[in-house]
Amino acid sequence: MISWDDFSKIDMRVGTIIHAEVFEEVRNPAYKLKIDFGEDIGVKKSSAQITKVYQPKELVGKQVVAVVNFPPKQIANFMSECLVMGAIGEDKEVNLITMDNPVANGQKIG
Repeated sequence: MISWDDFSKIDMRVGTIIHAEVFEEVRNPAYKLKIDFGEDIGVKKSSAQITKVYQPKELVGKQVVAVVNFPPKQIANFMSECLVMGAIGEDKEVNLITMDNPVANGQKIG
């Protein structure tokens, strides 16, 4: 169990994917994403193992939920700056957490 204080430290925000491409340098299939979190946070990069469910061209324009306050993490030759959230299925396929209706980029999840 975590406390409410622990949960409040996690900064989850809505962002719009503005670029997606195949991440060729990694062992496990993944995409490199650029996500716009609005004026206050800006654009952050992420590596996401979501290739079983999504193609890069269908990701652009999709609003997703991501944790934006983890420290950057080096993945191969790429610096991942946020963690995109999704539901992980039995075959390790990831379905992204998305918005039913458009919201402002940077909007906080609570």
